[in-house]
Amino acid sequence: MTYIWKYSSPLGVITLASDGDNITGLWFERQKHYLGDVKEYQEKHLTIFDKTIKWLDIYFKAENPNIKIPIKFNGTDFRCKVWNELTKIPYGKVISYGDIAKTLKTSARAVGNAVGYNPISIIVPCHRVIGSDGSLTGYAGGLNIKKELLKLEKVK
Repeated sequence: MTYIWKYSSPLGVITLASDGDNITGLWFERQKHYLGDVKEYQEKHLTIFDKTIKWLDIYFKAENPNIKIPIKFNGTDFRCKVWNELTKIPYGKVISYGDIAKTLKTSARAVGNAVGYNPISIIVPCHRVIGSDGSLTGYAGGLNIKKELLKLEKVK
């Protein structure tokens, strides 16, 4: 069973999803791929949601949360490899799709596709991935949200 909880952020309502122990999803409501492959879910208050809400509260105060949130990816092996690389991008820093592609020995296009399906926004920081020329490209939550998240982290 997938459990969900809603969080009101300064950038809009965010839906959190969990298997009971781990965060399995975190989406802005109008985000592309909202709720991912989740077909059945139940709204339920869980301890993991309390911990994640604390993380988000700190994050939206423009501070690095430094709280370890247990996450669990649900995707192809390749997507999970890309998402794992995203977790290594430090707060307040950005990396290009090409840089991730070099690490994984694949194409930037393949990386971009996988990044677009990231089911755990913000915590798995796909907003920190930019074009090789420094441009802000693609974000399932919308480029305006990506800009605001990077602004919160003081990325120029």
